[in-house]
Amino acid sequence: MGKIIISTNISLDGVVQDPDGAEGFGLGGWFYQFGGKDLEEWAKVELDEALRAEALLLGRRSDEWFAVRWLSKSGEFADRLNSLPKYVVSSTLEEPKWGNSTVLKGDVVSEVSKLRQELDGDVLVYASYQLGRTLLEHDLIDELRLVVFPVVLGDGERLFGETSDKKPMRLVATRTIGDGLAFLTYQPVRDA
Repeated sequence: MGKIIISTNISLDGVVQDPDGAEGFGLGGWFYQFGGKDLEEWAKVELDEALRAEALLLGRRSDEWFAVRWLSKSGEFADRLNSLPKYVVSSTLEEPKWGNSTVLKGDVVSEVSKLRQELDGDVLVYASYQLGRTLLEHDLIDELRLVVFPVVLGDGERLFGETSDKKPMRLVATRTIGDGLAFLTYQPVRDA
């Protein structure tokens, strides 16, 4: 059975919007501004994670976002991301932008549950906060990996939205990346 892992960069106050500043969000660009010299170590952590993954699970907008940033690049990390199988959740998408992709149409919960049964390794959910909210709401995540950047933005789209009930998590690992990034790993507490 596949292990669904939300892995994302996030501000101290939970903002995930426009990390590189390319989307025009007034507070965007926080990834480079507050990652600084720690991004070299961050890249090593991300490469290790990608090398251990079996697939990526993305929403439509994240598929487009990643395709623009990675299709034209090369190197070990870019090559790995570009070659991984990708599953894009969308009711409207016909042709995914990023190669090696399959569109999952229909009910998100059913499609992801089926995918989880078909795959055996880590399935990473990158930058897809709306999809992540749905997966969290329906108890379809197995792990949450947050790289916390040392900034409070005060505004912007956040990873977590409303839920129908509490979603207890257990902290299973902490690590510092470089000097200023916190890498936190949580697993859901089932039957809490």
